[in-house]
Amino acid sequence: EFIKPYQAELYAYIRKRTNAKIAYHSCGSIVHLLPELIDIGVEAINPVQVSAKNMDTKNLKREFGKDLCFWGAIDTQKILPYGNEKEIEYEVKKRIDDLAPGGGYILAAVHAIQPDVSPENILFMLKYAEEYGKY
Repeated sequence: EFIKPYQAELYAYIRKRTNAKIAYHSCGSIVHLLPELIDIGVEAINPVQVSAKNMDTKNLKREFGKDLCFWGAIDTQKILPYGNEKEIEYEVKKRIDDLAPGGGYILAAVHAIQPDVSPENILFMLKYAEEYGKY
């Protein structure tokens, strides 16, 4: 009532005048909002905050993958700052396995990579993104 009509109007205005894709940024668990966001023309969500309630990547892809691109999902709270190479490999492979089939996934950290993430862990993420991310 207070937000959706104005967002819909703005997104319609943008679509009439450009070829831009509409991406929506919202932290936390937004699974309950996804049908409404799709309804007003959102085409991608960022981040996919996997540590938030009900933000299971396999379920998100199954329920909304035909309508949304998922951007993010590599955990920046535990895995990237504190994980070892094997944990980062598992995280990257899981997100690709869950979100990439059929397209519509942009592999990225959940949020901006924080200062407590080592350069080595960033390189591990990129290494496994290249290894598993070809589809």
